Amino acid sequence: MKRVLMVAYHFPPLAGSSGIQRTLRFVQQLPQHGWEPLVLTAHPLAYERVATDLDAEVPTGTHVERAFALDTARHLALRGRHLAALARPDRWMTWKFDAVRRGMRLIRAQRPQAIWSTYPIATAHAIGSALQRASGLPWIADFRDPMAQDGYPADPETWRQFKAIESNAADHARLCTFTTPSAQASYSQRYPAQADGMRLLENGYDESSFLQAEPQARAQGPLSPGRTVLLHSGIVYPSERDPTQLFRALARIKARGPSPLLIRFRAAVHDELLHKMAREHGVDDMVDILPPIPYVQALVEMLRADGLLLMQASNCNEQIPAKLYEYLRASRPVLCLSDASGDTWQVLKQAGLQHMAALDSAEQIDTLLSRMAIDGPAGLLPRADAVGAASRAGRTQQLAQWLDECTA
Repeated sequence: MKRVLMVAYHFPPLAGSSGIQRTLRFVQQLPQHGWEPLVLTAHPLAYERVATDLDAEVPTGTHVERAFALDTARHLALRGRHLAALARPDRWMTWKFDAVRRGMRLIRAQRPQAIWSTYPIATAHAIGSALQRASGLPWIADFRDPMAQDGYPADPETWRQFKAIESNAADHARLCTFTTPSAQASYSQRYPAQADGMRLLENGYDESSFLQAEPQARAQGPLSPGRTVLLHSGIVYPSERDPTQLFRALARIKARGPSPLLIRFRAAVHDELLHKMAREHGVDDMVDILPPIPYVQALVEMLRADGLLLMQASNCNEQIPAKLYEYLRASRPVLCLSDASGDTWQVLKQAGLQHMAALDSAEQIDTLLSRMAIDGPAGLLPRADAVGAASRAGRTQQLAQWLDECTA
């Protein structure tokens, strides 16, 4: 059994991030392919919210090293303000100091054959790079999102640090992996000399979690009999998943007469924004805004919904919400509000969805919602072969093959 040191900020008991699933499922499944994970993560003190529901899913015997880390915005702020330098490249920059020390101790004691780190958080790649330089081990840098982009991060100094971190990864990581085809292509063009090392490793769903959820969903039945419930599960970002036109579409529908439609936002984070928009558009009775629930219960809710709502703005065309793959596995109608040239739209189109709407068009959203009300799920369900291809088991097998390649 070979060993890989996995540097990941997002790991149980952190709550509220879909990024946890990627690392957690790799940790669960890599041993089936000959790789024992050693996890280097942050102390729970750094997490704004914690939950214990996923703790039991970390395999017994997994070595999890928790390095000291602070959240600058919470722990190093005075009267709500903090020094910008203490939040670059991100608010958890303090994690690096103890993580590198503990990581080198793990390398000396456990003798891993490779290092893997995952962004976001940017500090994870800074840690991975430092450990690679000190140990000489092959390093795989995983990019769940692109780093330095046009206008992001907005702070010029943070942007320069992001650019330096990604350039270093391109130069020194044996492979860089990306979750979307456009991100992979973009980085291959940005760093042409390293294009052979830019690989696609998409997100996916965990079949064992759905096997837990399905009996509960069948026993509980529909979410709200008599209503057509569309579920948005996860964070609603004010820019990247701007719901403004969705609320305008709901107002148009309501103006035509009574509607059974109910949009349920689960764990949206920006609850006040959603409440405000619902009031302004007079659609409070068409919207539910609910707090987070444990992961398996969130899957149960997906399986019980009449439809699943996905939002992704054009400024995130190179990104795909991780929940898209869980939506595919749930095999419920998927209503995608996105941009036709983006990866989110294209992946769903390839999965068999025939009807989608632009996130910035109330008219198109109105048409899509009305189509579902009249025609039902026709054209909104994924193909079975697309569902099977999106399992995380296949993604883990691919990662293991690349780890074998890097250490051959």
